[in-house]
Amino acid sequence: MGFTRTKTLLAGLALAATAACGSAGSDDEGGADVKAKKDAASSFKDGTQMKTLADQGTINVGVKFDQPGLGFKGAADKVPSGFDVEMAKVLVAGLGIDPDSDKVKWIETVSDSREPFLQSNKVDLVLASYSITPERRQVVGQAGPYLTTGQQVLVKEDSDVKGVADLKGKEVCSVTGSTSLDNVKAKGMKPVGFDTYSECVEKVLDGTVEAMSTDGTILLGYAAQNEGDLKVVGDEFSEERIGVGYSKDHPEMCQWITDTLKKAEDDGAWDKAFESTLGKSGADTPEPPKMDACES
Repeated sequence: MGFTRTKTLLAGLALAATAACGSAGSDDEGGADVKAKKDAASSFKDGTQMKTLADQGTINVGVKFDQPGLGFKGAADKVPSGFDVEMAKVLVAGLGIDPDSDKVKWIETVSDSREPFLQSNKVDLVLASYSITPERRQVVGQAGPYLTTGQQVLVKEDSDVKGVADLKGKEVCSVTGSTSLDNVKAKGMKPVGFDTYSECVEKVLDGTVEAMSTDGTILLGYAAQNEGDLKVVGDEFSEERIGVGYSKDHPEMCQWITDTLKKAEDDGAWDKAFESTLGKSGADTPEPPKMDACES
């Protein structure tokens, strides 16, 4: 995602981090502003998970609470904000549930919890910077991608590190349960895992580890929150395809998720969601990535 390499987006993410202290995505902040689909339950076949959720009128959605621009929830916030959250609202509205109501339970889902939460039915959907991988698709369902990005590194502002070549043999942190740690190891760095991204950021700030590495969009959010103390360096060294997680017990969810997200791309909701979160700098909105076909 070349747009993430610009200084203007970094400034925009600073705004997004500030906006995250409120309820980003509401009408006054220019979110996707999706409305619950009327009589949604009648459009789904009996026995499908979509029909079940639409009939009960409530849903549990797993998102990140510590990623400005993607999924963030401050102490005083009622609802998390960010691009992942906006995409979740599109799906929730497609079930006939008001995405801004208390019928939606937003559950903090750290990287290590994504598969367990889906398998145990603690959440119905996961939109938590969830990279699509063949290994994960053996355990849970994943539809998408609805966003693509690449892995980079975050270092202290006064660091001489220019990229991954300068970090070989050095400790670099990310979160346990993410693909980022595998990529760090493959590049010759020493991976160090923490439960949350915010904990990893703190370890970079206090000098415990040399750097942090994960998706560039996530890192830019933290750099914006810690302007003058942290910076993102180097080129992308992976491609991360961000998608929606659902239980393998409900394979019918895949086509519905894909169709609903495609409609959001076609009617402009995807663009509005991006512009109100990751694109607040005024950077050009990218073309949405082509989504994978669902298994029949």
